Amino acid sequence: MSGRQQPHPLVAAVRPVVDAVGATLVPADDVEGSDVPLIWEGEVVGAVRMPPLHGALDRLIEAVEAELGDSLPRLSREDKQKAVRLLDERGAFILRRAVEDVADAMGVSRITVYNYLNAIHR
Repeated sequence: MSGRQQPHPLVAAVRPVVDAVGATLVPADDVEGSDVPLIWEGEVVGAVRMPPLHGALDRLIEAVEAELGDSLPRLSREDKQKAVRLLDERGAFILRRAVEDVADAMGVSRITVYNYLNAIHR
């Protein structure tokens, strides 16, 4: 067996969520004040360091593209609607200029994105 230690079960369990939101897992001895500590039976076993807000929309778009298997402009109309729904569910449209930026990334008008959002919220 190698000298590399297995991650704590809690750290291993949260890794998919941490990766999905673009955060970073931090070892227990490197925890800073703004990190979210992972506490197991009263002991800090690691922490989650959230990504900066700058670039958040780009990270959300990249995650949706990975999930749908193609870049936004190359998606079918149905998959573009699904992408907008996923971005909406993940809070992308609370960010300033998100509708315009998503429209640009998809190669559609902002009116199209608003139409997709209106259909979702009906």
